Amino acid sequence: MSEQPNQQQQIQLRIEESRMRTTYANTIRTTTTPDEVVLDFGMNMPMPGPDGRPAILFDIGSRVVLNWRGGKRLAISLGQVIRQFEQANGEIALGPATQGNNTPKIVE
Repeated sequence: MSEQPNQQQQIQLRIEESRMRTTYANTIRTTTTPDEVVLDFGMNMPMPGPDGRPAILFDIGSRVVLNWRGGKRLAISLGQVIRQFEQANGEIALGPATQGNNTPKIVE
C-alpha cells in the first residue's frame, strides 16, 4: 500500500445575500447562557428620563445568537481585523464612556 500525503479538499463557498439586511449599531449588549452567547446590536440614544434627568434609550436593531465555538471564532476574527486596522491607521482610542469608572450605570 502506498501512503498518500494528506490533501486538503477544496470546497467552493457561495454567499447568499438576497435576504441580508444592513444596519448600523453604536453599541452592543452581550448576555450568555451555558450554551450560547447572545449579542444585541443597537443604538444608544440620549433622551430625557421620566424625572427630567438624562437617560439613554438602547434601541435594539438586531440580535445574533452564537454557540460558544462560534463566539470564539468571532472574537478571533474581530481581533485580527482590529489589529490590521490599527497597524495601518494607529490605535483606536476608546472614549471615556467605555473606560474604567466613567462607564454610565445602565438600569434596565
